[in-house]
Amino acid sequence: MDYGLLMENAKEASKNSYSKYSKFAVGACVLAGSGKMYRGCNVENSSYGLTICAERCAIFKAISEGEREINAVAIYSPNQDNCAPCGACRQVIYEFAPNGEAVVVTEKNNELILNDIKTLLPEGFLL
Repeated sequence: MDYGLLMENAKEASKNSYSKYSKFAVGACVLAGSGKMYRGCNVENSSYGLTICAERCAIFKAISEGEREINAVAIYSPNQDNCAPCGACRQVIYEFAPNGEAVVVTEKNNELILNDIKTLLPEGFLL
């Protein structure tokens, strides 16, 4: 897998962020089990509980198109190096990661950082 390409797509997705309240833009790109990539960005709302993170936006796009496995997620913010997923996003990634092995890609000083979701969420919840 070309994680650099996944990150470039996350960077492009961050340009569509609707973050008028926090001013913290985030973009994500997921690699689904089929090999297709799906982009997402954070979309805020004045009622903060209705906000969606970029990672969940991209994952839900993939799931709504019939995907059921996520193999990798790239996350990018122009506001912060190494923009890691929040707890809610970690749980959603874990849910759709085959055997909890999805790779989470972030970037620090223009260098890609790779973590598997089990490292970021060692005991994710599944029924």
